[in-house]
Parts: sequence; C-alpha cells; structure tokens
Amino acid sequence: MVKFSKELEAQLIPEWKDAFVNYRVLKKQIKKMKVSKIISKPSQHTDGDFGVSIFDSIRFFAKKISDKFQNSENETNIIQVKCESIDDGGDELYVTDLSQLFNEEDEVKQFFEKLDNELNKVDQFYKKREDELRKKRENLNKHLQIILDLNQIFNKRRRKNSLPSLNGGNSPRSWSSPDRSSSFSESSIELAESPEMSETEEVLAALERNGVYFMDSGTRTKTKNGKPKMAMKIDSPANTPRSVTSILCEDMLNNLKKEGSCEFFNTKKVQRFEKQIRGAFIELYKGLGLLKTYSSLNMTAFVKIMKKFDKVSNQNASENYLKAVKGSHFISSDKVVRMMDEVESIFAKHFANNDRKKAMKFLRPQQRKPSHMVTFFVGLFTGCFVSLFTVYALLAHLTGIFYDNKRQDYLNTVYPIFSMFALLSLHLFMHGCNLFMWKSKRINYNFIFESSPNTALTYRDAFLMCTTFMTIMVGALVIHLLLGASGYPQRLVDAIPGFLLLLAFSMLLCPLNIFYRPTRFCFIRIIRNIVCCPFFKVALVDFFMADQLTSQIPLLRNLENIACNLARNFRTHQYKTCSEVKLFRELIYVISFLPYYWRAMQCARRWFEDPKGEHLGNMGKYVSAMVAAGARLTYERNKDDHVWFAMVLVTSGVATVYQLYWDFYRDWGLLRPTSNNLWLRDNLILKNKSIYYMSMALNAVLRLAWLETTMKIHNKPEQMSLDFLSASLEVIRRGHWNFYRLENEHLNNVGNYRAVKEVPLPFGEIDSDG
Repeated sequence: MVKFSKELEAQLIPEWKDAFVNYRVLKKQIKKMKVSKIISKPSQHTDGDFGVSIFDSIRFFAKKISDKFQNSENETNIIQVKCESIDDGGDELYVTDLSQLFNEEDEVKQFFEKLDNELNKVDQFYKKREDELRKKRENLNKHLQIILDLNQIFNKRRRKNSLPSLNGGNSPRSWSSPDRSSSFSESSIELAESPEMSETEEVLAALERNGVYFMDSGTRTKTKNGKPKMAMKIDSPANTPRSVTSILCEDMLNNLKKEGSCEFFNTKKVQRFEKQIRGAFIELYKGLGLLKTYSSLNMTAFVKIMKKFDKVSNQNASENYLKAVKGSHFISSDKVVRMMDEVESIFAKHFANNDRKKAMKFLRPQQRKPSHMVTFFVGLFTGCFVSLFTVYALLAHLTGIFYDNKRQDYLNTVYPIFSMFALLSLHLFMHGCNLFMWKSKRINYNFIFESSPNTALTYRDAFLMCTTFMTIMVGALVIHLLLGASGYPQRLVDAIPGFLLLLAFSMLLCPLNIFYRPTRFCFIRIIRNIVCCPFFKVALVDFFMADQLTSQIPLLRNLENIACNLARNFRTHQYKTCSEVKLFRELIYVISFLPYYWRAMQCARRWFEDPKGEHLGNMGKYVSAMVAAGARLTYERNKDDHVWFAMVLVTSGVATVYQLYWDFYRDWGLLRPTSNNLWLRDNLILKNKSIYYMSMALNAVLRLAWLETTMKIHNKPEQMSLDFLSASLEVIRRGHWNFYRLENEHLNNVGNYRAVKEVPLPFGEIDSDG
C-alpha cells in the first residue's frame, strides 16, 4: 500500500505545490511531540500501596467507566476552532483555541499554529482560483454568444442569397447550424429584424451588443466597391494584452467584400475562432478538475494528519477540527462542481451534437489500459532480434565481409543508415526506461508533457517500437548480405538501405490510424515547432525534444551521408566522392550546429516572453557548445595542427564545465549548499542519496566523450566504430539526464509552466457591463 505522502507528491500540481498542505512538516511536528513525550499520558500509579484486594478489579473498571464518561463530556472542549473575519472583503482566518489540557504544551501550540496556517493558505488559494475560473467561464460564455450571433447573421444572409452555409453543410459543429440555438442567445433573433442593415453593420451590431467596441466605427464610410475607407480596431483596456486572434478579428472585419449583391465572410478565420473557443472550454474544464482534485487531496491530508495527532495525544481532537475544515470554503463550496456541469452541457450542445458521451471524451479523456499483446510482441521481437543478429554474425564471418578490400566498401554502404537506426532504437530504449522509472516513482510525466492520457506513449509501447526497429534493421542486414553473396546486381543490393529509410519515413508520415498515429503526428508537430522556434511559443515538450536532438547530431550527420550516397554514389559506387565534395564538407558544420542553434533560439524566445537572465545564460551554454563543435570538426581535418588541438581542448573544456554546471545546478536542481541533503536538494524522490552522487559522477564522465575526437586514428573502420561508441554513450547520457530533469520539474516546476494554459480568445477580455 502506497503511503499518503507519496500519493500526495505524485498527484499534486507542480505549479500549485506551495499551495498544498505541507504534509511532511506537520507529520514531522507530530513525530517530534511523540519522541519528546510532550503530551503526558494518564497516570497509572495509585495513592497508596496496601496490598492486593478482591475489590481492585471492581475499582479499576469503575474508574475506566467514569473516565470514559468524563471524556465524552469534555472531548468537545479540547479544542475550539474559530473563524475570524480580517477585512470587509469577506476573507476569513481560522484560529484554534486550546483547552487547559494543551494550553501549557508549546509543541502542541506550534502544531496547531502551523495547522491553522495551512488551512488558511489552502482556503484562500482555493477562493482565488475559483474566482479566476468563474471569470474565465463568464468571458467564454460571452465569446460563444458572439460567435453564435455572427453565425446566425451569415447563415441568414446565405440562405437569403442561396449561398452555401457557413460551414459547408458538412461540419460536425452543431452550434453553427441555424436550426440550433444557444441557451443564452436570445438577443440574436433581433439581428434579423432590420433587413435594411448591411452584413458589416449587422456584424458590428452583434459584436457591440456583446461588449466588443470599435474605434472609429461611428465615422466609418465605404468606397464605391463597398470596402471600408478607414480601418477599425478593437477598443480594449490598456492593461489587457492583445492576442493574435484579436488582430485577426480586426482583419476579418476590415476585409468584408462584395461579389455582386452579396457580401461574404472568410470562413477559415471563423473556424479558427471556433477552434480557439473549443480549446478554451477544454482548458477551463481541466482547470476546474484540477481545482476539485486540489480540494479533495487537501481534505484527505487534514484527515490523515488529525488522526495521527489523536493517536499520539490519546485525545479526540480531530472531530472539532475536521468539522471546521469541512465548513471551510474549499470543501463546502459547490461552485466548481456546478461550473463543471455547465461546461459539460455547453460543450455537448455546441461542440458534440448533443452527444454527452462524445463530449466527455474530449473533456475527460480516459487512461489507456495496458495491453498484454504489446508485452507479447516485445518479447517476440526481442527473440527475433537476437536470432537474426546471431545469423548475421555467422554470415558475416562466412562471407568474409569484414576482411580485406571488401570491408571499406561494405562499411561505406551499410554504416550510415544502420548506425542511424541503431542510435534511434537505443534512444527509444532509453525513453522506455525513463517512462518506466517515471511511472514507478509516480512522476506525473503526462501532465508535465501535456499529453493526452488515452494516446500517451507508455514504456511498453516504447520498448515495442525499439525492438521492432532493431528487428527490421538486422533483418535488412541479413538480406543485404545474402543478396550480395548470391551474385545479385550491386545496384539492387545497395538499394536495400534506401528502401529501409523510405519505409521508416512512410511509417512516420502514414495518415492512417495505425503505428501510433497520435504519437507520430505529435512528434511531427514538435519538430515543426523546433525548426520554426522563434515563431512558436516554447512549451516544455518542445525544448525537451530539442535537447534530445543535441544528443543525436551523429544521427543527423548520417542522414546527410545517406542522402549523398542515394544521390551520387549508388550508380557509380565511388563512396569517397561525398567526403571530397566541398558542399558536403561545409554542410557538416551546418548540421552539427543546427540542434544547438534551435535550442539557443528557444532560449531567446523564452527570454523575449519572460526577460530573465537564466534564459540568456542557458542560451550561452548552447553557443559555447556550437563553438566547441566547430573547433572539433576543424581539428578532424587537421589532425597534425597543434593550434587547433589547443583550440579543441580550450573550447570543449569550457563548454563541458558550463554544461556540467547547468546540468547539476539548473536542470537537476542539485549542488544546493543550504540543502538538508548534503549538496543535493531538499526534496528527493529516490531514497538512496548515493544514487544522486553516482549519477553526477557518471554524467561528468560521459560529458567527456568528446575526448575521442582528439585521438589520431588513421584506420577508418576503427574510427567509425569509435564514433558509433561515442554517439551511443551520449544517447545513454541523455536518457540518464532525462530522468533527473523531469524529477526536478515534477518537484519544483523549474520551468514555471502553468497548470492550465491560457488560450487567447478572439475578442480579448470583454467588459461585463457591456
């Protein structure tokens, strides 16, 4: 059975961690009372010792009954919890008055002072969050009302002019249909009562009815073609940040056009607004669910801690205190539950064709159950991989492919693509190990990565993908050897690696709902965000994936080599031409710099949004890594140049020290001199502290893998083997780094990411006064 402290740590929201009950501190306070024996036990000695009497047993039971009767009368007077108002705003504080039994005990006083502080902290935080979510819900309702009004206007106009409906007649959105009206869209009917009004005027009227006002709308005039002479802007308060979609809305209104006698509307922008409002409702429901979880977890914590106090004090103090806790706002209020019911009804009506079951799939996705078939196939493919690898080793020995002049040509053909698949499979294996460890240590990685529970990858899935890739790769190696030994044309034999690469990209881009389509499409979206990083907001999963790419630079260089072989060499079989082409040699620098550049641009984007020095410091780490990578690449071409050797030592040494500091202090949160755990941090998930020290030592050793580039090895096959070993060690180091990075994020929310995303709405904040 899992202890409640572990359960609490696993389920708490990282952003709200400080707002939860400090269960560990209260538990330690109770243990301190128990150890120091502050709370006195009932005296068991008698006033005199006159020997044993036959009436002793009767007196004993009579005393027990009397004590029990007195305790039942006085147990309600042990503590009294008072609720005091601190201002006119309705804020309340809970203060515990102790009876004479506890009044002289300092440890008990300190315990209830801390307990009261925790209760007040939880209650006030809950009120604040509840009010924020209430305002969001009201604002969302107004936005939905605006879109409903606009849809009714345009649907009416299109029916009048025999044009297709706004959503093309095949949209699943029931709320854009003119036959369905919202429960709060009574005013939209009035918009159809003025046939003389133009479409633009009706749109403006609908927006202004719902609190969205426009500058210069009173003096707005049109040209002969019906286009506005003056642009309009949404008039929002100065302290309200303008979202990108509010600009789109202005552009939408400023580009109403005429075709004949009928104006038309940009459907894509409306659909974009609809998608935003739908996403905002999902985030609102998620926030309400998190607040409900916050309430239940804290209530359980108070119950657990008071039971422990009763057990130590031999008193029934929990009844009165828990009565006060149940009467506090975060337990007694039902606003969150009612708001959740309202959001469910609205979402089902307007986004799921009144299908509540379909709506709940979006609002409350269910955790995917583990499949035993996945475990079976992991074992099957593991066995196949071992068998095929054994066959490959025997065939390679029999054909003598690694001997004499055949070795160089074979490695030039096979090494780039198969080493690429091997590194990818190793990374998947390390990711599977990470998922297994995060799950076993109750690190909420799905919440941190913002993954959907019903489509998120599990450790079994990662192992299945790893074993599948390895089995296909070794199978292709065996086929390549057999065809080559059987006398097939060399062009056909050398095309096998190209077919393998084509198969991999086909699986990645396959539009069918097979081969983990949600995970594949999520990966493609994240790669897009990384490549275009200055133009997309950086989420945790984006920079986490970019960090993985910095450890897969050899894989990207192999991709370049494969592209060159496919483009130039499979017809001529002259594999030296790639390394002799100047463009190829220069592209190696670009490919080696790209992952560091993308990561640096992400840091710059985060600094632009949140100007903190730590983002610039993190960017400096990747710039130093780029300089070191450039020096090492140049030295590889000039092994006899002592100047470049010195440059490699200096730049790589500085970059390594920089990276180790950032790994330990920033990413892992260790090396804290004031920590209760020597040079670690206060909160640790792993019980054995020595694991953290060994992990720091291992990370430092693996960070020095660049030293192999300083070795002067003239045998190319041996150099390839050493490069592959170095690349594999870096992938292992990254997988090892991933666990502690996410552990620190789970415990301390070092990235300052929000539990509930702020979705920008089309019309910003709408004044409630209209």
